[in-house]
Parts: sequence; C-alpha cells; structure tokens
Amino acid sequence: MFKKLKALLTEFSNELTQTNQLESVIDFNTGLAALLVEVMRADSKIELTELEKIAEILKAQCELDQSQVDALIEKVRPMVEEALDLHQFVKEVNAKTTYEERIEVIELLWHVAFADGHLDDYEDHIIRKISSLMYVAHVDFVGAKIRVKESIEL
Repeated sequence: MFKKLKALLTEFSNELTQTNQLESVIDFNTGLAALLVEVMRADSKIELTELEKIAEILKAQCELDQSQVDALIEKVRPMVEEALDLHQFVKEVNAKTTYEERIEVIELLWHVAFADGHLDDYEDHIIRKISSLMYVAHVDFVGAKIRVKESIEL
C-alpha cells in the first residue's frame, strides 16, 4: 500500500514540475502569440487570413522576423491545445503591460477575429473571456471591438 502511495506522490510531483517548467518558458511574446492563436482556434477553423494577421501582429508588436514568427506560432499551437486554461498566458501579458496596453492587446485579438471577414460567436466569447482575465472593463472591451470593426470597414 505504501508503495502505491509513494508512486502516486512521485507521479504528482513530476506533473507539478512539468507544469512549473512550462510556465517558466512563457515570456510576453509567447503569451501574446498564444492568445492570438486561441482566438484563431475558437471557431474550429484555421483560416490563412487569420494566420497572416497573427504573423503581421507578431512582427509589428514583438519586432520579430518571419522565421521567428513561424517558430513562435509552431511553439504555441501545441501549448494552447494542451493548456487547461488561458491563465498562464494572460498572467505573463498582464505582468508586462499597463491597462492601456491591455486594451491594445484586446484590439489585436479583435483584428484576428475579424481577419476572415466573419466574427464567430466563439471568437467573441473567447475575447470576452480573455478581456475579463486581463481586467479590462466591459466598456473598453466594447470600445476596442468597435474601433477595430470601424477600421476594417473603411
């Protein structure tokens, strides 16, 4: 009986170590990329226009070249798929941004959601969830959505 208990505790300890190692490799660029990819995945369709928009955003916001962007997206896709929640990604973005910058991040997420010309309810929901986790007020969440939508319609 003690052997089973000891094995269980060892397994739990290993899982905890792996989780802590995963969180330690998340920097701002990884966190932002993961949130962008999560919005892209929300409607269960990966559109080329959305991938291109993510690449454009990462180049501009993180000052990366195309090969770095490609590597970052490939790194975060499995991380997002395996993540139980978005907290580990949001935590890093929140730590490195001011409130105004977090509103800008929400705008970037809206750009990805609108990139394919259609806003899906699941995309809206995930951005709303991320906005809440980033402590962005509802009025600023809505304002970001309107600004992006109007900029696209011009």
